[in-house]
Amino acid sequence: MSVDALAGAAYIVAALLFILSLAGLSRHESARAGVTYGIAGMTIALLATLALTVADAWGGAGAMLGLTLLGVGVLVGAAIGLWRAKVVQMTEMPQLIALLHSFVGIAAVLVGWNGHLTHAEIPAQLVDIHNAEVFIGIFIGGVTFTGSIVAYLKLAARISSRPLMLPGKNLLNVGALVLFVVLTVWFVLDQQLWLLIAVTLLSFALGWHLVASIGGGDMPVVVSMLNSYSGWAAAAAGFLLNNDLLIVTGALVGSSGAYLSYIMCKAMNRSFLSVIAGGFGIVASASDDEDYGEHREVTAEAAAGMLSGAKTVVITPGYGMAVAQAQYPVADLVARLRERGVDVRFGIHPVAGRLPGHMNVLLAEAKVPYDIVLSMEEVNDDLAATSVVLVIGANDTVNPAAAEDPGSPIAGMPVLRVWEAENVIVFKRSMAAGYAGVQNPLFFRENTQMLFGDAKERVEDIIRAL
Repeated sequence: MSVDALAGAAYIVAALLFILSLAGLSRHESARAGVTYGIAGMTIALLATLALTVADAWGGAGAMLGLTLLGVGVLVGAAIGLWRAKVVQMTEMPQLIALLHSFVGIAAVLVGWNGHLTHAEIPAQLVDIHNAEVFIGIFIGGVTFTGSIVAYLKLAARISSRPLMLPGKNLLNVGALVLFVVLTVWFVLDQQLWLLIAVTLLSFALGWHLVASIGGGDMPVVVSMLNSYSGWAAAAAGFLLNNDLLIVTGALVGSSGAYLSYIMCKAMNRSFLSVIAGGFGIVASASDDEDYGEHREVTAEAAAGMLSGAKTVVITPGYGMAVAQAQYPVADLVARLRERGVDVRFGIHPVAGRLPGHMNVLLAEAKVPYDIVLSMEEVNDDLAATSVVLVIGANDTVNPAAAEDPGSPIAGMPVLRVWEAENVIVFKRSMAAGYAGVQNPLFFRENTQMLFGDAKERVEDIIRAL
């Protein structure tokens, strides 16, 4: 059997493993198996691609130099990947994923340029299709590249999380898309090099503007959207490289990312089309200067007393729990309360943290039982009958302004109605606004008390008091 046939068979097996991986990752119980399937599929795909590359290049001019450079590139990439996977904190995972998306985007741009400059032998009837693939692949890759860079910078707090509001921003986005269509038709008719340069710069500018125009509180949806873009960029590269596996894999990532973005938009009461258009997150300004009154503080000892006398407790975690690495003492607190007969559950907002499923992963890491980790929809109707709600590091996802203030930037976003509970204890470092830059009236409610300081240390104080 030829190397081409073996590689084709390996690609089919890898594609099936990728599908099984996505299916496994859809449930807590099968997530580990899903990761294993994905690793196995990628290993098979890499080995098959390397074998195919060696077979095609062997004996040709400059083959040894090319294969040596390929081997060095694979080893360097693997070393960097292993190092980052080992040292990255869970709190840094969202920005790392955004950065990885940018690599896919720039790879698609480079593949597109290579597809034009190498002038491979192409049948006459396919030349126009090839040129369109080059142009579209560069555009999708460029948007993904700069958009992912901006998302990384916002998530890492390297730039402001506030949305960029240029005059006529929607007209700028639509104009860029119209110009892209015009340039594509022009390039298919006349392959001028300056057209490739123009579409590359246009895609970079549009990707930057799309994500810069989106507020920080909506970045979880943006990361999911960029995940979809990176998939379509990979698929475009697959067409240029005539690689069936890259096409299938890109389509899987692109479609699953788009569906996840749609689900998250529904959960946040946002328009899916407005996300794609980069108009997400720009509404009326928040009235940050409003006087909400005085907040009340509580000690760890008093909080322990409230918890020990409670019948039901709901914990709503957020990014602050991840930053403080408080999931382990939280899991210990939950175990101790359950031993005392207290009914303890978690309420997870769809966009808690900076990435879909971020809180679920942290709680699973701390060995919190799956059956008490509930979604917002499962726990919201029970909050009114809850004795104590612990808000640990959450802010925008428990903000009553989303339901009560039509002028708020997060107006209409479904939130956990924690203010309906008998008592609310909010763990925060300070009274600062959340990632969306919106003040939270919850902190000033009569049934709310603030427990200031590092979340991990305060939870440990409560455990000692118990």
